[in-house]
Amino acid sequence: MRTRSMLVVVGALATVAMLFAGVAWAGTRTPTKVTIKGPNGDFQGRILSTNTDCLGDRRVAVFEQLGDTQDPSTDDRIATDTSERNGTVGRWSVGNTGFRDGFFYAKVGRTPECKGDRSKTIELVDGVPQ
Repeated sequence: MRTRSMLVVVGALATVAMLFAGVAWAGTRTPTKVTIKGPNGDFQGRILSTNTDCLGDRRVAVFEQLGDTQDPSTDDRIATDTSERNGTVGRWSVGNTGFRDGFFYAKVGRTPECKGDRSKTIELVDGVPQ
């Protein structure tokens, strides 16, 4: 009977330890920064991180900001790309989208190792950054 009780206690402690380990692991994602440029609707940018595993093979999406800056659910995703590692940065480019007027930003999603990020918002008027 005593052995059975010990097994239950050890099992419970192991479960709690695994939960805490999972929380600690999830909290150790490396910060990531995504940048955007968009002259004439040719959106491109970089991914920066101290962890080189966070630079390549990251999905980047470009959005046109349509409404309230506090409610991104109204924004339109206009293009996506997968970043390529180039030395100490990741590079992405969606090519020319044809969007020459408006407010635009890029987002990179999080991964198990890397945090996600949203770039600053840029404004284009007739394809010229403001």
